[in-house]
Amino acid sequence: MQKPSSSQISQKERYLGIRNVTILAVTINILLTLIKIIFGIVGHSQALIADGLHSFSDLIAGGMTLVAAKYSTQPPDIEHPYGHARFETLVTIAVGGLLLLMAMGLFIEAQSRLFESTHVLRPTSISLAAAVLSILVKEALFHYTIYIADRVQSPMLRANAWHHRSDAISSIIVFIGVAGSMLGYLWLDAVATIGICLMIGYIGLALSLPGINELVDTGLKKHQLIEIKDIIQSVEGVRALDQLRSRKMGVKVLVDTHIRVDAHISISEAHKISETVRTQLITQIENIVDVLVHLDLENNQKAQSILNLPFRNEITAHLQQRWQSLKAANAIEQITLHYLSGKLTIDVDLPLSIVQDIKEAQLLSQRLTELVADDPIIDTINIYYRSTTHKPISILKITELHKLMGL
Repeated sequence: MQKPSSSQISQKERYLGIRNVTILAVTINILLTLIKIIFGIVGHSQALIADGLHSFSDLIAGGMTLVAAKYSTQPPDIEHPYGHARFETLVTIAVGGLLLLMAMGLFIEAQSRLFESTHVLRPTSISLAAAVLSILVKEALFHYTIYIADRVQSPMLRANAWHHRSDAISSIIVFIGVAGSMLGYLWLDAVATIGICLMIGYIGLALSLPGINELVDTGLKKHQLIEIKDIIQSVEGVRALDQLRSRKMGVKVLVDTHIRVDAHISISEAHKISETVRTQLITQIENIVDVLVHLDLENNQKAQSILNLPFRNEITAHLQQRWQSLKAANAIEQITLHYLSGKLTIDVDLPLSIVQDIKEAQLLSQRLTELVADDPIIDTINIYYRSTTHKPISILKITELHKLMGL
């Protein structure tokens, strides 16, 4: 059966799933914490007491999870335009840090008891029974929590699930330690405690590091980036991929990329290409929720140099000044600017009605070009004559111009 993606589950369903399993876990952990600590004290097992404190950390983690679940599913706002998904990340790091601190404290205590095992009381069967109960309950809770975590795509809930698994494994170690101590090997209880500490510390580290990587905007894995590149380069019109960056926000992935397109296509065509790239990535790769596409021009290696070129208002004023001696300059309908390789290519549209024949059109075009020929920032001037019923016609297309003029 295919698992539902996070995009198929509403924020409300996601919150309710996280909340319900967390409330169940909190209830179970309250009972297990009391049983382990009380039975550990009564049954003379430091390992069981340590396991009880481990369950107590689950209580704290559960409370933090409920708070994070409420805030992480809230929609974006002015202060958090990318949403609140990183509340989950913070809680995951906090849970991992809590485990590390608890492991260190228990390790120090267990180490001192290991070298004083002659003064340690022998554990009783009540400690053994508590360990067995913890193993069964915690393993069942792990499987249920991991099922819900996969269903709602929650790393925070998955972290808590593995926290439950660590409880089950630690209870197995407690069982071995208590059973060995009951047989006369009193040092086994302290060794079991140290084993629990090492395991708890490892899990805490494994939970914290991915969250820290996310907070410092570590990108996706290499194989994921390759998949993204393949999709981008498969889009028609993408001539090259210059840059690709990614970062995570909880389970969400944000991508920005620089692609190169033909320098002579229209803005609307370039926009279509960029929108296709964005849509393909969001629909084909799960958890990508936003893609920012920056367009660069093909064969425009001197892109930085265009920053020194003037904007439209300055250029049109400059052209009008150069062409002020020509009456036809007042009839210009459209000027299109192309910033290419550090220079300007300018398309000028004129009404066909201002010229009487092909010769006059050629002379006017030649004169317009000559008046700006010495301008160092202008590379090419293209003059087009627009008929009211036809597309713009370049003076170079002599046969079409002849037809329009009835020659």
